[in-house]
Amino acid sequence: MNAPENLVALAEAVVAPSAAAPAGCVIGIDLAGERQVAAAGLAAPEQPAAAPMHRGTVHDLASVSKVVGTTTALHRLASMGLLDFDDLVTRFVPSFGGDAGTTVRDLLQHRAGLWEWQPLYLAPGDDPLGAIDALPLRYPPRSGRHYSDLGFMHLGRVVEAVAGAQLDTAVRDLVARPLGLRSLGYGPVEGDVATSSNGDEAERRMVATGHPYPVSWADAGFAWRTSPVNGDANDGNCFHAFGGVAGHAGLFGSIDDVLDVAAALSRADERPELWNPEVTADVVAAGPDAEQALGWRRRELIVQGERMPLLWHPGFTGCAVGFVPGRGIAVAFASNRLLAAEPAPTELNWQRVLDALASTLSTQE
Repeated sequence: MNAPENLVALAEAVVAPSAAAPAGCVIGIDLAGERQVAAAGLAAPEQPAAAPMHRGTVHDLASVSKVVGTTTALHRLASMGLLDFDDLVTRFVPSFGGDAGTTVRDLLQHRAGLWEWQPLYLAPGDDPLGAIDALPLRYPPRSGRHYSDLGFMHLGRVVEAVAGAQLDTAVRDLVARPLGLRSLGYGPVEGDVATSSNGDEAERRMVATGHPYPVSWADAGFAWRTSPVNGDANDGNCFHAFGGVAGHAGLFGSIDDVLDVAAALSRADERPELWNPEVTADVVAAGPDAEQALGWRRRELIVQGERMPLLWHPGFTGCAVGFVPGRGIAVAFASNRLLAAEPAPTELNWQRVLDALASTLSTQE
């Protein structure tokens, strides 16, 4: 289905020259299998041919990996009866260094009291998981929601333990193959790939300033990347500490593959062989914090006064994905926002995409 003029106009408006504009973007909407995709701008402006952004461009999904990869793999494993979200993490990861009562659910809800982020590649030795396990808690466990990359690194370990396979293999077998995805997988990747940033500047600055999080280890001459990052994980921990495969980041995929995951979850009742209905209801329900489900964030999508729960998640590179459970509504956005002189938050352009989605749904009423 061709993209309507309003979606094309939005994509072009997102990349219209400004200090905050990404070099390129792709927007996708799937309504009960009817799909609209619009692209604009450049995928890799630093390359001699300045490759244009288009529907088939592969993107570094950054933290969108948390939901389309790790969370969805856990959703499948729970549907298969191989784990319960209320199982203790230590059942699967005996060396887990957090509170002994921490459950898989606590990690998925970001309520385990773990640090939000630490530069594990600066930790002494060559054992990033050991470094995580040795860190003290930052907050009292289950005292509130504190978004944590480290929690999803642990969840990647849980997936590996239950699936009996490395995380990249587990995500391939539990998510990509059953859904018929063509490009979703961990890097490095080559070919038609969007450039994600001009090196490690964002994390180098975080380490140097201790903002927004105090860091546990100093930079003693670390070999930061300074060239355009294309085809390797943008996330420093994923790339430098975990070799490109981690529970919190590292997946690459096209807009269609991301939409395929979201669309499948929005119509989970059509595939009972993949998704147990009770497990799915648990995954999408609001937890103790209204804005957080299991892995997925949760907010309202309002269409002509009707309030629908939108399960969604952003990624640092400028990506986002969302779906409405049981309604056949899925939406995705990808951009290379970090190439902008003054990058706009992912959520700013995501809201513009959601407004376009609401407008499209309103015209169908």
